[in-house]
Amino acid sequence: MASFVDRVVLHVSGGNGGHGCVSVRREKFKPLGGPDGGNGGDGGDVVLRVDGQTTTLLNYHHAPHRAAQNGGPGKGDLRHGHRGEDLVLSVPDGTVVKDSEGNVLADLVGEGAEFVAAAGGQGGLGNAALASVKRKAPGFALLGIPGSSRDIVLELKSIADVALVGYPSAGKSSLVAAVSAARPKIADYPFTTLVPNLGVVQAGDVRYTVADVPGLIPGASEGRGLGLEFLRHVERCAALVHVLDCATLEPGRDPVTDLETIEAELAAYAVDDALDGGGAVPLTERPRLVALNKVDVPEARELAEFVRPELESRGYRVFEISTASHEGLRALTFAMAEVVAEARAVRPATQEAPRVVLRPKGVRGPGFTIAREERNLEPLWHVRGDKPERWIQQTDFNNEEAVGYLADRLAKLGVEDELFRQGARPGDAVLIGPEDNGVVFDWEPTMVGGAELLGGPRGTDLRLAEFDRPTREQKRREHQERKDAKAAARAELEEERLAGVWTESVQARRGTAPQAPAGPWPPTSPSG
Repeated sequence: MASFVDRVVLHVSGGNGGHGCVSVRREKFKPLGGPDGGNGGDGGDVVLRVDGQTTTLLNYHHAPHRAAQNGGPGKGDLRHGHRGEDLVLSVPDGTVVKDSEGNVLADLVGEGAEFVAAAGGQGGLGNAALASVKRKAPGFALLGIPGSSRDIVLELKSIADVALVGYPSAGKSSLVAAVSAARPKIADYPFTTLVPNLGVVQAGDVRYTVADVPGLIPGASEGRGLGLEFLRHVERCAALVHVLDCATLEPGRDPVTDLETIEAELAAYAVDDALDGGGAVPLTERPRLVALNKVDVPEARELAEFVRPELESRGYRVFEISTASHEGLRALTFAMAEVVAEARAVRPATQEAPRVVLRPKGVRGPGFTIAREERNLEPLWHVRGDKPERWIQQTDFNNEEAVGYLADRLAKLGVEDELFRQGARPGDAVLIGPEDNGVVFDWEPTMVGGAELLGGPRGTDLRLAEFDRPTREQKRREHQERKDAKAAARAELEEERLAGVWTESVQARRGTAPQAPAGPWPPTSPSG
């Protein structure tokens, strides 16, 4: 089972905001005491915080889905919902936060550094907060906004002053164990070091950290071996120390060739430009020292003395050391301390936390944009903006009064006027919000604004009622159509009578035909 993880993909979700409450105070002798619905609570945030006791991202490797607590819903009697608790995730010092596309979102360096990975949603207002002089008893409340969700990538880049680089089994772990109190795994086979090891070194008055990076091989910058996975731990180091094995028995290898190979891999590795405020120095431009290791072996000492002039002619400071006998380690540690002190003088390692100054930007323009698009050969007006999209999420579309309140807010913001200006026509489709989660409705510019001026039961809006009062012209046309239908029916019956279908005329049936004189019935004979 892995015990060290330095890169994970984390799925974070902020808490959802609680819904507002619709309630009316009811007391004895006060059946309608006024609205008293409470507001919903805000959702919690997902916060990444640097913790000195955390050294790996292993916890998030096993549980990559993290969500903050939701806000509580509002209740009657002006009881507001509770705010969701923030979810604080501890990360090691030097963690870099990136989005799914590789863009750097935050570089967390220093104890207590924080970054809000996913913000919680805003709670909805209750009807008590929506009441005004004209709208005294709202029959609706605003819904809570869902918390933001996204995928982020956490990469751990160790905080060290000096990095030891070289081939596998060159003696890097042995060097860390010899100059510090760290005890990394040491064995006589390659790729013994599977994770970076850190050791603290004290040289005079300078205390610095040394990182043992897993061994590099040709092609490490392209993914061969373990180098690509752990070269990121070299990016923050102020200096590099090439540990060269002078006692290797592999054919075709010597200290000069090993140095050239490792230098080529360091040059091929692209340093993240977002580090150090965008001023990260390439690895090949940083101070470098060369340590010729294993000089306790006679053949290795001879080889070190042979190649040392060649390396010094290239501008390297060369030290002959032995991690077994500790020969030359004091000079090397003081040389590393000198390089670290120079780097700290240029940029102090310990800096005061910058003071956060909030400078709100002034609102310019209407705060929204409208673009004309084509859908199925018909115009579609796409409205985008923080306020319209947030208002859409807060609206309960099952409540007519809430929909009317949304229409009033959009009209007040200037959406209606802008649609007029861009040439929108009644009945055109208007989309507010993103393509996959927006709301489409038919635009009716004749809707009268000001729902609070219209009477009606709570929760309804007369402007949205589906009724159509006919005009005088429509009534006259319908009356004439009925008269024409009756005349046509009478003419059809008369034609059927003339054809012998009926035995009495229409006039007789209507009582207008001549009738026989009235007399006794049945008739009597003259004789009585």
